[in-house]
Amino acid sequence: MTETPPLHGIPFTTAGGDETTLADFGDKAFLIVNVASKCGLAPQYEQLEELQREYGGRGLQVIGFPCNQFMGQEPGSMEEILDYCAVNWGITFPIMDKVRVNGSHAAPLYKALKKTDNAERAKGPILWNFEKFLVTPKGDIHRFRPQTKPNEPEVIAAIEAALV
Repeated sequence: MTETPPLHGIPFTTAGGDETTLADFGDKAFLIVNVASKCGLAPQYEQLEELQREYGGRGLQVIGFPCNQFMGQEPGSMEEILDYCAVNWGITFPIMDKVRVNGSHAAPLYKALKKTDNAERAKGPILWNFEKFLVTPKGDIHRFRPQTKPNEPEVIAAIEAALV
């Protein structure tokens, strides 16, 4: 029996107010993204949904965490956010409760994720909405900055490698 990676046991809150963990989703690869409806990068929702549809059957789970820390670009209620995601982008992957990703009140999951280097070998704060973390079933983490689109070759390659 394989040991569950520590990151998989960190609790977070669903849009409905229940506590859950990555482990509750099973032995999957996770693409964790801080999202915002009013952000210029919001069209990435479409690419995230495409990844969920294409790779979900092979073990990928995209999870969105709404965040209002960057210029107030996610001001709505959870009901408004979920409606926006469904109506505008046809989102089927789970959207969790709003979180803070930076600062002393950052969600515990994001505190752990931010310890990971990005492609430029820089750890630390989330720079903007739509920063992406791919967490493999073994607990390895790949970090992609907001400007890196979900369907870019480096993201696809990391997903493919995680699903082998």
